[in-house]
Amino acid sequence: MYAVIKTGGKQYRVASGEKIKVEQIAADVGAEITLNEVLAIGEGNSLTVGAPLVAGASVAAKVLAHGKNPKVRIFKMRRRKHYQKHQGHRQPYTELEIGAISAGN
Repeated sequence: MYAVIKTGGKQYRVASGEKIKVEQIAADVGAEITLNEVLAIGEGNSLTVGAPLVAGASVAAKVLAHGKNPKVRIFKMRRRKHYQKHQGHRQPYTELEIGAISAGN
């Protein structure tokens, strides 16, 4: 069984036992969280698509770690104007382990 969830403005296809990195979630390491924004649930050949969410469906996940992604380097320059700007950004993430997927029939 798999599900398509929405968190942090992005969509992820998840199955039980998978580990994913999502935008940072305010939860302690080791905490169990419930993701209620389920867009679709599939099993075998059947697929249930929500409009926009599947009613009563949820995905349980465990917070494994928090961290930062590798640095993205930003360089801006205007030719012939003697303008250069260097900048960097490290996006924080939360690593989740997907547990039970509940269709909520």
